[in-house]
Amino acid sequence: MKKKISDRRRFLSSMAQGVGLSALGGMVWSAYLEEAKAAPLILRPPAARQENEFLKSCIKCGQCVEACPFDTLLLAKPGDTMPIGTPYFKPREIPCYMCTDIPCVPVCPTNALDETLVLNEKKELDINKANMGIAVVDEESCIAFWGIQCDACHRACPLLDKAITLEYRQNNRTGKHAYLLPVVNSNYCTGCGLCEHACVTKKAAIYVLPYEVAKGEVGAHYIKGWDSKDERRLEGASEEVTTKTERSKEQVVDYLNDDGGLFDD
Repeated sequence: MKKKISDRRRFLSSMAQGVGLSALGGMVWSAYLEEAKAAPLILRPPAARQENEFLKSCIKCGQCVEACPFDTLLLAKPGDTMPIGTPYFKPREIPCYMCTDIPCVPVCPTNALDETLVLNEKKELDINKANMGIAVVDEESCIAFWGIQCDACHRACPLLDKAITLEYRQNNRTGKHAYLLPVVNSNYCTGCGLCEHACVTKKAAIYVLPYEVAKGEVGAHYIKGWDSKDERRLEGASEEVTTKTERSKEQVVDYLNDDGGLFDD
């Protein structure tokens, strides 16, 4: 006959099980956190603030996901390699269809999706002001760069001939045909992903990357001399900073006429 387990033994046993489950839960949660840190290529909804600020503000309520009429937005779950419960989308599967009223943004209760980021000059919601990411073309995989006529991404773009234009270039390989090459203009591209979704290659040759990943940064010390607005940044400058190199010490005419010793005896 089995002995009756005392209350004290039962308590100690339950406590040990609880500690074990807590430790296991902590290990699993830590693994998910490490997984999320290793995934910088996350595309957020329109009007999302910069990633660090977004993660501080987002309460993972899912209201933006519910408001999306196209099932574009998803909530990250364990194994998705991103912070659990946060909204994101995969343009290759379902892109952002650029709703004019941007229903996912006004429902955000914490300003993680900031309406001011998608307002035009009239203070109206304008989806064309969205900055979800930038489309990038892989020239080695894009069949248009092979000489095969394809303009699927261009035709799919909601900002036709603005965000994606077509550049005509001579095809020296055949001597008869012209390349019809897609060119992305980052000043207009919203990162909606409709181009990636429409791409005909097995793995999309045009794909959307987060803005901070796709774009370089020139630095505030470079001025566009042809841009009067940019040139105003020189007003009040206390000191002129000039880059010095060995060549810059020479007169311009001297190094332009230098043949590099090609015709020396």
